[in-house]
Amino acid sequence: MAKGYWVSVYPAISDPERLTAYNELAGPAVQAGGGRVLSLLGGRVVAHEAGITQRVVLIEFDSFEQAVAAYESEAYQKALVALPDGVERDFRIVEGID
Repeated sequence: MAKGYWVSVYPAISDPERLTAYNELAGPAVQAGGGRVLSLLGGRVVAHEAGITQRVVLIEFDSFEQAVAAYESEAYQKALVALPDGVERDFRIVEGID
């Protein structure tokens, strides 16, 4: 079964304190959904072509379906409510290669 991944890039964060509140809710929600954090904000990035180097988060799940279910979970939806308007985020769920 192919793994699933959450890939988030944060080009702009205007309210880091509110982002911290989101992270405090999102972390336990991700763990409860079976996610494993592979990279965090502030990690080293080398970008090529049109890539950006700002704030990349990568989370792995045992399956694509598990990744989607974790996003749709009640706990993660509560975390999303705390995500501040001043955060620009490019988020996607992708299926790995089996």
